This record gives sequence, structure tokens and C-alpha cells, in this order.
Amino acid sequence: MTNVYLTSKGLVAAKEELEFLKNTRRRQIAETINQARQYGDLTENSEYDAALEEQSMAESRISELENILKGAKVIVSPLSNAFVVIGSTVKIEMDDGIDEFKIVGRVEADPSKKRISNESPLGMALAGAKKGEVVEVTTPIVRYKCKVLEIS
Repeated sequence: MTNVYLTSKGLVAAKEELEFLKNTRRRQIAETINQARQYGDLTENSEYDAALEEQSMAESRISELENILKGAKVIVSPLSNAFVVIGSTVKIEMDDGIDEFKIVGRVEADPSKKRISNESPLGMALAGAKKGEVVEVTTPIVRYKCKVLEIS
């Protein structure tokens, strides 16, 4: 398994979600399955089928979280802002304006919250860049340049 990079907040959130799924959600789903069984014929029981599907999704997520936590490497806040690393917040200038992103591991990536993965094309291009440096970002569709304005 490859390393999974998490911030300390992301590690806590993953542990909390795993704890909830194992101790609360499993119990809730078991109760739902039990109730659905009481409706009789299971071959045409949509509540039972839905509960089994929900159980399958929960168990899949539990397995995924356990694997994430096994390979988790906690990102320590960068000691220096000399160059971009996982955990850095970077202000960049692109053709369409100025934007700011936090570089995180793939598990915590959420572009809508300006959290981009170190494995994304932009994240990979920014890794190791210094303030003032222009980097080229290559995606399967487009190639563009951006300038690093600030690193924090």
C-alpha cells in the first residue's frame, strides 16, 4: 500500500468516521435489516434489499478507512515557506486571475474548498516550487502556466 497523506485534522476526522461506522452505523443498519425481515417474503422486500445495500456500502467504507489509516502519514506544518510541500497554502496567478489553494493528500482533496491533492496535475507542478517561480501544469486536456505568489 502506498502512503496516504493526511493533515492532523484529516486523521482525526477519518478516525471519528471509522468509529461512528463501526459502533453506531452498523447497529442502525442491523436494526433496519431486522425490521425489514419482519415484513415477510424477502424476495420482494425492497426495504430489506435497500438495507443490505446500505450495509454493503458501510462495510466498504469501513474497509477503505482502515486501509487509509494503516498507510497514513501525518502532514506536519511546513517548517519553512521556502518552497511548496504537502501542507502548504499557495497563492498563484493564472491567466484568469489569482487563486489560493492548500496542498493536501488525495484523501482530503476537495477542490470546492480550495484543497487540492499533491497528486493532481496542479499539485504535482507546484511541488517544490519557490515564491516567484513560474510552473507549467499539464493535464490530459490542456497545458498552462501559473506563477507562485505566496507560500504559507
